[in-house]
Amino acid sequence: MYALPRLRFLLPLVLVTACSSSEGVTPPPPSDAGAAGDAPIAPTVDGGTDGATSGCSAAQKQAITDSMSAKLDAAATDPAITKTPDFTLLLETEDGRSYAHSHGSSTATTVYESASTSKLIAAAVILDVLDQGLLTLETKAHDLLPFWTETTVTLRHLLSFTSGFSDEPLCINLPGADFETCVESMYTKNAATAPAAGSQFYYSSVHLQVAGLMAMKAKKVATWTDLFEAWKTKTGLFPTAKFDLPSASNPRLAGGVHWTATEYLGFLRALAKGTILKAATRTELFANQRGAAVVMASPASRGTGEDWAYGLGNWLECPGAKGPNTYNCGSGHRNSSAGAYGAYPFIDFDHHYFGILARQGELATGFEGVAIVRAAQAPTTQWADGTCTP
Repeated sequence: MYALPRLRFLLPLVLVTACSSSEGVTPPPPSDAGAAGDAPIAPTVDGGTDGATSGCSAAQKQAITDSMSAKLDAAATDPAITKTPDFTLLLETEDGRSYAHSHGSSTATTVYESASTSKLIAAAVILDVLDQGLLTLETKAHDLLPFWTETTVTLRHLLSFTSGFSDEPLCINLPGADFETCVESMYTKNAATAPAAGSQFYYSSVHLQVAGLMAMKAKKVATWTDLFEAWKTKTGLFPTAKFDLPSASNPRLAGGVHWTATEYLGFLRALAKGTILKAATRTELFANQRGAAVVMASPASRGTGEDWAYGLGNWLECPGAKGPNTYNCGSGHRNSSAGAYGAYPFIDFDHHYFGILARQGELATGFEGVAIVRAAQAPTTQWADGTCTP
């Protein structure tokens, strides 16, 4: 499980704007007939245009990016924020402008261990099976898994971490364990004590292991690797990435991928542009799925002091919610999937840009990446919005 202890730093008090938007990378409204291409299309990072900053002078644009870089470097060397200064930040706007900055030895092609950044990837792979008509969010684990005699837990509960099944058996971290047998042991370990489905939010790796096995059964493939490789071929995404921790035969779907920043940015671009997943599915992915569930375990709360809600395999950030179960941000404004080593992928729907902070710090330093990015939030918002300082 990637629930993290309270970290030793306070996040900078630069908050993400908490107002919704109807433009750009905002998730489209639900549409059962929506095709992947229905969502807004943004230019790729190569050949990006000046876009919204066309009225800014070259000096103004340079001053903004210089400020971004300076603040990021200052955060990387601030011991109150992190003791692991190496990172690469890649950003891209809806209109195709890009920004890249590395500190230390990190590069855009450095291979990093994902930790919980893999949750968003796993959710997208599973939801692609849904888009093929082989699953729905209301499909029950009982419908596909012969050992699952309980009859209320749905795929939606699992992907939103509200299934009630949260106690992790040792086999989830054993390279030689059998994936399906391990999932069965998760059922055995939790069935007698699990709270009612939908009643509690608990950040645990169990939910995605069960959801992944459901997708494998629905797709009639023998392994998660078979499913992931087919998805990679279909989408062209993550060409070198592998779910291989603790092993390829028993991958931990909530934290078992190796990837590069360039690959992860391509994945975020596909989500932001709507070139993967149907429109209605994409809307469900980023929507608040927590409902009335009481938060029992949340690394976001421990790491930031903020109550973030949860979609399907990703967070809905809420900087103004400062106490337990106080989320008040409505729909997603910035959705993210921070990892326990401090990597931080996100899509900012208010300011129409997305990015990945790639790094691999110490274990249980997950929200250091959030802190580094937030340290440069003011000039980054200027850069994304195309507003110039006189």
